Amino acid sequence: MREFAKVAVFIFFLVGISTAGGNNFGFQPMVNEISLYQNNSQAGHNLGQTLQIISINTVKVGTAFNIEFTADFNRHLTPGTNREYYLEIGLVKPVWQKLSVNYQRVHGTFVCEPVNQFGLRWSF
Repeated sequence: MREFAKVAVFIFFLVGISTAGGNNFGFQPMVNEISLYQNNSQAGHNLGQTLQIISINTVKVGTAFNIEFTADFNRHLTPGTNREYYLEIGLVKPVWQKLSVNYQRVHGTFVCEPVNQFGLRWSF
């Protein structure tokens, strides 16, 4: 969890950096959002609040790839719990046209142990 927090802080420090000069290094912000939600059941019962952070940025260090960070921090969403969280950080490397390879690391109270995900992504 501590390493995840360090990575998150690093990503948000990068947001203020404009694209570096030269062809080998660069940074391009794509999506950086912070949202606050009030959760309600279908019947209208209060299900607490969610703070959501989403950060997607293109980084170039010799080659270009995306760094994606998503975090949901919930308060009183699940009965019997005060706080829950879901953290996901991923690296996405385009390989051909709209096809990319993807690695994601997931932490949270919604999973029993940290999860490594390897996959393919088709963007359309």
